[in-house]
Amino acid sequence: ARTCVGTPYYLSPEICENRPYNNKTDIWGLGCVLYELCCLRHPFEGSSLRQLVSKICRGHFPPVSVQYSHSL
Repeated sequence: ARTCVGTPYYLSPEICENRPYNNKTDIWGLGCVLYELCCLRHPFEGSSLRQLVSKICRGHFPPVSVQYSHSL
């Protein structure tokens, strides 16, 4: 697939880098939603789309609270 549709906060690195993607992109988006449910914030935030995409591609985000299991 080669389309680019969705909420920017849940875009996978593959989509951000204009590379082909597959079902793993859906798992990435689900992970972003689960993070948001646990932390009450997006895993990646930016003041512009460019900054958001850069953070997604680097893949660094604040850890989930220690009240949740490490395997989460």
